[in-house]
Amino acid sequence: MKYGDRIALLREKRGLTQEELSIKIGISRASLSHYETSRREPDYETINKIANFFHVSIDYLLGRTKLEDAVLDHDVRDFVENLDLTDEGILQKFSLTVDGKPLSSEEARRFIAFVRAERSLE
Repeated sequence: MKYGDRIALLREKRGLTQEELSIKIGISRASLSHYETSRREPDYETINKIANFFHVSIDYLLGRTKLEDAVLDHDVRDFVENLDLTDEGILQKFSLTVDGKPLSSEEARRFIAFVRAERSLE
């Protein structure tokens, strides 16, 4: 099931129209329609609003779990939210991989530089 199908299913289970849901989460009805048909992907802020509104996990919306309320343990969530990949100790302690191959410290730094550059364009 695609993320759009899950959003539509949750909305329908609540008996809401697209217009009603879009007003409640602060987006346009057209945007919601595009999300529900999987023509466009919601940004992080929007997917977070949808998950919070329906009291489901983002992983559920993205199809990574079939359990609506599967969420990270509080301590794990704190760790993930505060993880700083620029910390050399983190790079040494954890094996960060791409395509099954470990990232070197230099590759991790280039990855972080890429993300920062992309964010500066927004």
